[in-house]
Amino acid sequence: MEQVVGRLLQAGVVIASIVVVLGATLLLAHHGAEATAFSVFRGGSSHLRSVSATFIGAIHGDPSAIVQLGLVLLIATPVARVALTLAAFAAQRDRLYVAMTALVLVLLLVGLFS
Repeated sequence: MEQVVGRLLQAGVVIASIVVVLGATLLLAHHGAEATAFSVFRGGSSHLRSVSATFIGAIHGDPSAIVQLGLVLLIATPVARVALTLAAFAAQRDRLYVAMTALVLVLLLVGLFS
């Protein structure tokens, strides 16, 4: 089981890295030649404030959304690890560890979505 969890973490980090690099490459291809005025502050756009907006933007090829999707995948990797561990403890019928892991998973999800 430890090898499966390790592979999950490795795959999550590799996939997230590939997505971020792809998005960054597209972002540089589209906006790399633009001059930057450091004396004027321009805040970022607010269209990527939810996970669903990030997915929709990435599907439509928005480079910023693709970079953000990679970061969402990177954040989701340890959450997936906890969920996989919960399933493993449930299969072993270890009630104490199921309860503790479920609590950790709930706390992670509440922290992410609140």
